[in-house]
Amino acid sequence: MEFNEKLQELRKKKGLTQEELAEFLYVSRTAISKWESGRGYPSIDSLKAISSFFSVSIDELLSGDELLNIAETENKQKESHLRDLVFGLLDCSAAMLLFLPFFGQRMGGVVYEVSLLSLTEIAPYLRVLYFLILGGIIVAGILTLALQNCRQRFWLQNKTKLSLLLNTVGALLFIISLQPYAAVFLFVYLIIKALMLLKWQ
Repeated sequence: MEFNEKLQELRKKKGLTQEELAEFLYVSRTAISKWESGRGYPSIDSLKAISSFFSVSIDELLSGDELLNIAETENKQKESHLRDLVFGLLDCSAAMLLFLPFFGQRMGGVVYEVSLLSLTEIAPYLRVLYFLILGGIIVAGILTLALQNCRQRFWLQNKTKLSLLLNTVGALLFIISLQPYAAVFLFVYLIIKALMLLKWQ
């Protein structure tokens, strides 16, 4: 007997509706409906709650393969959340370039280190490009943090690419325009992200 059939049988034996079971397990009725129709499995925590509520072991509820699949899925979700958290925080912290002296500004034959907000002695179009790329990186970071539970296919497929692309363009822009400290700052972020991606492939 499959898990969905076992859950349905256990619920009916106790004379509970899906809504009532959902209340006891602190989940939504939709979740119970999904589990009972075989369209998904509960998390490990929910499995423990089901096991405790019906006084049955987890082994009685699931086969070994099903349990392994649940554990793998949960592990992938945790990795994805951690990656989003790190990517989002790194991208948001690029805002430091606005305030820390990472940019060289030549004045009277001397090069001073200034923040982006204080950088005035450069071509206006370059200053606009700096603000645009940094703004893009920061917005991407905020979206990555805010939309961690978003399941939109387009967002899931492109959020990491967007972060990497903006960081790469920013680092190249700073290299081309002879701002080595700012370029190194973004390049270090790129290395951290690349290492995380390699580790979790």
